[in-house]
Amino acid sequence: MTTRPAPHEDLRAVLFDSGGVLMQPIGGRWNPRADFEQTVLAHVPSITSEQFVAAIAAGDRFLAASSPEPEPDDYHRLMLRHVGVEPTSELLADLRREVPPAMLLETYPEVVGTLGELSRRGVRMAVVSDAWPNLPDLHAGLGIGRFFEAYAISAVLGCNKPDPRMYHHASDALELAPAQCLFVDDDPDLVAAAIGLGYAGRAVCRGSLTTEVPSIASLAELLDLF
Repeated sequence: MTTRPAPHEDLRAVLFDSGGVLMQPIGGRWNPRADFEQTVLAHVPSITSEQFVAAIAAGDRFLAASSPEPEPDDYHRLMLRHVGVEPTSELLADLRREVPPAMLLETYPEVVGTLGELSRRGVRMAVVSDAWPNLPDLHAGLGIGRFFEAYAISAVLGCNKPDPRMYHHASDALELAPAQCLFVDDDPDLVAAAIGLGYAGRAVCRGSLTTEVPSIASLAELLDLF
């Protein structure tokens, strides 16, 4: 069931995961981004939907086997070669071209209001995410980047959660002890790892709640803690 404890006077900050907690991809797919097929077809119109499905599956396996995240160009090269397309510099540039984040991503309905209220209450905030280096730019484009004082990003730090360095980088940047920070993730195992390191933790379970670690159904429930 949803855990709703009383406010905890020791907590000073929230460390947020990003994907699945703050934002989600429009259309439901994180990688490759939503315009991948359209961009490739503009260069090679003969690629079939079945070929794209197989290439994306190969890309998923590549990402799952990579720690930290590979460079976007390497990820795109693998999928393009899977369908027999030459990964030219022009095509690679098109696949990573900048587009407004709101074309591909959206925040969950309660996110902006919750972050704003936490900020009003003086709660400090940072992000701990297995992501590519452009994550702060994505957050800025979605209107939430202003809330975060620090980022611990796997592709920048060279490690993924649950490596302790990910969590510690964020709390150290805020100059706070782990016990003063609440870590929030949609993966209960990563929340359990943070709790093991001395952080408070909540798993965001918008579907079915977990009993393995303290959990919430909405970020708005964080306001009960501060």
